[in-house]
Amino acid sequence: MNDHIVIPPPTPLPALRPVRTPARLTAVALGLAGAAWALRAVWEIRLAVTGEPASGPPDQGGGEHRPLTSLENAYHLISSAGGITAAICAILFVVWLDNVRDNARELSGRRPRYSGFWLYAGWLIPVANLWIPRGIVADAHQDSAPGERLPRSLNVWWALWLLGMFGGVGLMYADDTDHVIARAYTDVWMLLAADAAVVGAAVAGVFVVRAVTAVQLRYLDDGSRYDEPAGGADSSGDTAG
Repeated sequence: MNDHIVIPPPTPLPALRPVRTPARLTAVALGLAGAAWALRAVWEIRLAVTGEPASGPPDQGGGEHRPLTSLENAYHLISSAGGITAAICAILFVVWLDNVRDNARELSGRRPRYSGFWLYAGWLIPVANLWIPRGIVADAHQDSAPGERLPRSLNVWWALWLLGMFGGVGLMYADDTDHVIARAYTDVWMLLAADAAVVGAAVAGVFVVRAVTAVQLRYLDDGSRYDEPAGGADSSGDTAG
């Protein structure tokens, strides 16, 4: 009687890119970048407490620079190490984001709102960099887990990132290290406020990486596809990451 019943073949699982290891590496890099900026803040406080030498700031003007003190020279080294750490962190973050973005496309069956060009240029192009990177992360989360609210850490991370980026301390600042040292002698509180924003953004970024990765690992671990709810996948909000 049941000879003619045909059992449909199982739906093939989408091929997803690895996210666990890139997420761990990115989280470690964010932690190191935050620590580097915290160390910069400590040195800026030390510069402010020590006070500017009688010979004036390192940049004497007219292309002349006086010899650096040991404290100033150490700040140069710390600043360079922080810049290298930030560059490594940026590379790892983009690699992780590329992976979760592609996975979100596989899970949802929808084309990303932003093309691959914006995955890189969105951080660099003025005005666009005010919202596009956050949008790419938010879309990766929503397309991976339709109907789930966005993690609170996403908005915290992005607000602190913008404050740090435009705060004048090493992310998008125009002054060289000697000018930052001069500012530490005269206006250290503005530097410390921007440092705090960068450190906070790094910490919040770890929670963002964990939250977006977690929704994709649920699929990778149990093989269950997240079906879009009847109301669609446009709902958003805030929940703990």
